[in-house]
Order: sequence, then C-alpha cells, then structure tokens
Amino acid sequence: MKKNYESIEDYLENIYILSKGNNKLHAIDIANLTGFSKPSISRAVHRLLKDELITIDDDKHIHLTNNGILKATKIYERHLLLTKALMFIGVDPQTAEGDACRIEHVISDTTFDIIKDKLNKLK
Repeated sequence: MKKNYESIEDYLENIYILSKGNNKLHAIDIANLTGFSKPSISRAVHRLLKDELITIDDDKHIHLTNNGILKATKIYERHLLLTKALMFIGVDPQTAEGDACRIEHVISDTTFDIIKDKLNKLK
C-alpha cells in the first residue's frame, strides 16, 4: 500500500509539472512523460479523482484542485530541494534525482524543514 501511495504522489507531481505549461493536459500527456501504460495512468487518474486532488472537465482536460496544488507543490519542492542537497554533498545528478524521488515520500516535515533551513543559510 505504501508503494501505491508513493506512485500516486509521483503522478500528482508529474501532473503539476505538466500543468505549469499546459492548461489542456490529458492523460496521454502523463503517459508520454512517465512512460507508464495507459491502464496504469487511468487507474492513477481515477484514484486522484476519488481523492479530490484533480478534476476532469468536459473536454477531458485534467486540472489540479486547490488541495491537489498544495500537495503537488509540497512534493515538488521536496524533490527539487533534496536533489540539490544530494548534489551539494557530491552525489552525481542522475543518482541525486532518483534518490530524491524516493526520499521525498518518506522524509518527515521536521527533517525536511531542517535540511531546507540549513541549505538556505549556505546561500
């Protein structure tokens, strides 16, 4: 179940990234970005709808709800900051990206806030 939760968060993050430049986002756009199958995307979209994190309009465009935006921006911020933190300590970019993607789902708010604070003080 935990893995499914992480997967849903990844879909939400990808929708956020795609929606930043496209207000006519379709499920196929998510499939193209992630490389996941259409059935997998369909299951995730239904789950996100059920959790009221997205809506789909009459033209089948996917939109984040306010709650979806809040959750997606939190995940995305964690992803970006953790990637930077890992690269700062010498992890190569590709590994940092992959590790940050896994860590972003399990790190506590307290630990994340400390890392964020420490990195901001280094700037």
